[in-house]
Amino acid sequence: MVTRLSRGLAGFFRTESAGAVVLLAATVIALLWANLSPDSYNTVIKTEFGFVAGGSELEMSLQHWINDAVMMAFFFLVTLEVKKDVVLGELRSWKRAALPIVGAVAGLIVPALIFVAITRGTPEVGAWGVVISTDTAFIVGILAAFGSRIPAQLRVFILALAVVDDIGALAVIAFFYTEDIDLLWLGIAAALAAVTWFVQRMQAWRGLVYAILGVFLWFAVLQSGVHATIAGVILGLILPVFPPKHQLVDEAEDLTQSFRRSPNAERGMSAAEGILRSVSINDRFQLSLRRVVSLVIVPVFALVNAGVLITPESLSHAFGSALTWGVIAGLVFGKFVGIFGATMLGRRLHIGELSEALRPRHIASGAMLTGIGFTISLFIVDLAITDPVAQSDARIGILTASALAALIGVISLQLTARYDRRHAPARVQLNRPIDPERDHIYGPPEAKNSLTVYGSFGGLDDANTEEILDQVIDHYEGDINFVFRHIRPTAEGAPEQTAEALEAVAAQQRKLFWPMRHELNEISEERSLDNRELLRASVNIGANLSRVEDDLRRGNHLGRVDEDYLDAENMGLTRGPVLFVNGLLYKGDMEPNAIIADLDATRAEAPDPKTRPDHILTSDCAVQGGAPVQASAGRSA
Repeated sequence: MVTRLSRGLAGFFRTESAGAVVLLAATVIALLWANLSPDSYNTVIKTEFGFVAGGSELEMSLQHWINDAVMMAFFFLVTLEVKKDVVLGELRSWKRAALPIVGAVAGLIVPALIFVAITRGTPEVGAWGVVISTDTAFIVGILAAFGSRIPAQLRVFILALAVVDDIGALAVIAFFYTEDIDLLWLGIAAALAAVTWFVQRMQAWRGLVYAILGVFLWFAVLQSGVHATIAGVILGLILPVFPPKHQLVDEAEDLTQSFRRSPNAERGMSAAEGILRSVSINDRFQLSLRRVVSLVIVPVFALVNAGVLITPESLSHAFGSALTWGVIAGLVFGKFVGIFGATMLGRRLHIGELSEALRPRHIASGAMLTGIGFTISLFIVDLAITDPVAQSDARIGILTASALAALIGVISLQLTARYDRRHAPARVQLNRPIDPERDHIYGPPEAKNSLTVYGSFGGLDDANTEEILDQVIDHYEGDINFVFRHIRPTAEGAPEQTAEALEAVAAQQRKLFWPMRHELNEISEERSLDNRELLRASVNIGANLSRVEDDLRRGNHLGRVDEDYLDAENMGLTRGPVLFVNGLLYKGDMEPNAIIADLDATRAEAPDPKTRPDHILTSDCAVQGGAPVQASAGRSA
């Protein structure tokens, strides 16, 4: 029984919603503690302690140690995630990032304007930074709780938006809530940042090196007068991020094989070091910090900052204060209007594109959740407001606004999920139309029949499945098109960059996609695939090796592959191969006659793009436009 409970708790703490649950629990504990025993609560958070070194003394209260020192890890992690999204993720492509950026910027400006309009003429009008930020931990936890009931692309959109939101909040803290600059210490901080940059240029890979430099950098920034947590931002921006490097991965594999042949401590350490070198320090710090920050640091921050004394008098004062209503209106109303309005306007003006799986109701529900402005909002209260009574009013406003935004957002998501479920077609349809300009198509796009496959190596590349699909294609004698899309691999034995390698050669010449698949199939039948084999296959089909290596190193095609992954996840597909016949999910036996019969039966009921339901974009099987894509010899499913 105890073992089962411990396993259940361990599994829960690995989920994305765990951080939100622990943060909520810490907030409730803080409120109960502050109201049941306010003297003990204040005594604990105001306890002073510090250290003396070289004649210098540093002493702060527990609350300030957490806010000014421990929270550096939070801002460090946020910056690492921001940098990775800019270099490799959602924000590296303007087409994909435009609408989240536009929405996020409006979501920073509109709440601040509303706050200023309401608090104009009061001493707290300059605290507009309190209402600009969104609490990503709470939102991610809520979205995770809905799981597959909402489009996977909504989570991607909200996370991309949150990245820009975080950049804006960090910039506001750095430029608007920093006073009394000490230029000498600021110069020392700049010198330490330069040293850190030089160390990473020398390809130092040990995390301890950067941790030590980070401590010194934090102390210098603290002494300079700039808020000390900005040291985490500086450090996060300096550290490099890159996809796993093939040469280093291959070296790590050789070291691992050497350890396997002759296991001893020296070779084991060499293998471990080789593996660590092949992965960017950005990724390694994110992995090691994410749970600590979400399950410990942010909840502890809430514990020492959310303890607001709630009495009839304090509530009466708060809800009679322009400050409280400015916070509530800015977060609940301002964030929604700014994000939803700007996103829809940007879409109408063709500034960027939304995923076909997302509808205005999904964006509206997500925008409502962004009014949960908890962690950074509480953080800025301490920076922007000095009067204890006004701080209490602001915190009550933040707690009220966050609760309202969460409640309204959850109800909206529930209604949206219910609408989607009620209006879902009887048979799952492709949620993205076949696009001859984008998709890999074998055969004429204008053919009457269409066979779409979501697959990956280890699933689709089973010889029997390939033979079956070839028989189906041959049966229609050119009156069928075959479309391949990627699904997230689950089988072991093929490197994760297989899909990227396929896209890299196709980016050079689209017709190289099919021979590359054929080449990889041939190799996988004789020996296991690894990064060396991916590059060898690229050379064998006539692709430019240096361009393929550069694309893989930079992750140039991660976005293209991720789009397919998200499409599959949004349709509830978790394991390939999955077939769609004439745009409809195939659930029959994996044998030629059954597939052919379903293709013939569904040809008449194939989704029509002119009459498709508004909740989902489906594929029209007879895709119009575009020239047939010719595949060279060695067609491979």
